[in-house]
Amino acid sequence: MGIGGTTSASCSDEGNMPPYYGTFQGVANFYPPQPSSSHNSYQGYTLLPVYAVLEGHPIRERRLPCCGLGLGWCMFILGFFLGGIPWYFGTFLLLCTRVDYREKPGLIACTIVSLIIVIAITLGSSHRHFVWWT
Repeated sequence: MGIGGTTSASCSDEGNMPPYYGTFQGVANFYPPQPSSSHNSYQGYTLLPVYAVLEGHPIRERRLPCCGLGLGWCMFILGFFLGGIPWYFGTFLLLCTRVDYREKPGLIACTIVSLIIVIAITLGSSHRHFVWWT
């Protein structure tokens, strides 16, 4: 072994190769791709025709109520403490009003839980052998 981790035995092809310094050098027959000189490169940046770049000031959105959590998620959490009534109110808001797109996940969660509760109450009350005193 020579200096720098190279072997002293050499073949005719090894004289042109750089010295071996690491544990993984890649595949010997795989060459890196050549940089293309296409019309999509401009000053070193590759332009993607899919995305539109908007210049100007960024759009500021108003803050969400309830400490930035949103009304939907706030009603979802409060529904556990207030007997599910906020869930039905959230369902009404989702179905009957126009809401901000950031509020919709919480309102959809309220809708799903309120539907599950309605189904559970309906199936539970339709049971024929329901006895209160046992």
